[in-house]
Amino acid sequence: MLKPMLKITALAAIVLAGWLAPAKARELRLFDLAGQKVLSGTAALERLRGVRFVLVGEHHDRADHHRAQLEVIEALQQSGRKVAVGLEMFRRDSQADLDRWVAGETSEDRFKPIYLDNWNFGWDLYRPIFDYARREKIPMTGLNVSSNLTAQVAFHGFESLNADQRGSLEGITCNVTAQYRDFVRRAYGAHGHGQMDFGHFCEAQLVWDTAMALNAIDYLQHHPDTVLVILAGSGHARKLGIPAQLAKRTTWPVVVLLPETAGIFDPEHTSAQDADFLILNE
Repeated sequence: MLKPMLKITALAAIVLAGWLAPAKARELRLFDLAGQKVLSGTAALERLRGVRFVLVGEHHDRADHHRAQLEVIEALQQSGRKVAVGLEMFRRDSQADLDRWVAGETSEDRFKPIYLDNWNFGWDLYRPIFDYARREKIPMTGLNVSSNLTAQVAFHGFESLNADQRGSLEGITCNVTAQYRDFVRRAYGAHGHGQMDFGHFCEAQLVWDTAMALNAIDYLQHHPDTVLVILAGSGHARKLGIPAQLAKRTTWPVVVLLPETAGIFDPEHTSAQDADFLILNE
C-alpha cells in the first residue's frame, strides 16, 4: 500500500512545482511600423538592444494592455538587461513606498491604499506587473507630479501657478506649439473635458509629459546601466508626448511600443509618427 501512495505523492509534488514555477514569458512579437513587418523573439529583442527608454502605452482600463506591458518587461529581464519600471501611476513623492514594495517590506493590504492614493484605476489591472517587479526585484520609480498641480493647470492655465509650484517643476516651461495642440486634439479629443479650456488642457498635458521625461532622465543619470520601461497612457507614450520631451534633453535612444488594439492601434491606423512598434496580440 505504501508504494502507490509514494507514487501519488511524488506526482503531486511535480504538479505543484509546475504551478509554483514562474511562467515562461510568451515570445515577444512586434510589428515594425517603419518597416511594415513582423518581428518575433530574438529579432524583436534585437531591435530593443541598446535602448535606454522603452515607452509602452496603455488604455488604463484594458487588462490586455497591461499584459502586453508585462510581456515587454519580462522579455527584457529574461534577455539579461538590467531593467527598471517607470510609472505614470505613481508620484515621485511616493518613491519610498515603491521601494518598500519591491523590497518585500510592505504587505499587499498596506500597499493597496498607497496605490489608490496615487491612481484611480483598479489595483487588479496592475497587480501582475507589481507582483513581477517584487518577485524579480526590479526597481520601480514614480515619474508623476501632484494631480492637484496638473488639475490646476488644466482648469486655470500654467500662469496660475505660483513660484513655489513652478519651482517643483524643475524649470519646466509651457510653450504649447500648434503641432502639440493638434497632437493633443487627435490623441485625447478636442473637448469632452467639462468646462475646461482646451488651451489649458494642452498646457496640463505638456506639463505632465515634461515632468515625467525629466524624472525619467534623472533616474537613468543615477542608474546608467539600466533600461527604463516607462508605463504610461498611450497619449503620453506616443512620440509627440513624453518621447519628444526626452529628445529635447538627451540623446539616449528611445523606443515607443503600443499594444495592438483593433481600430485604434493597428497597422492600418497607426504610423511611425506615433510609435516604433505595435505589440501584437496572440
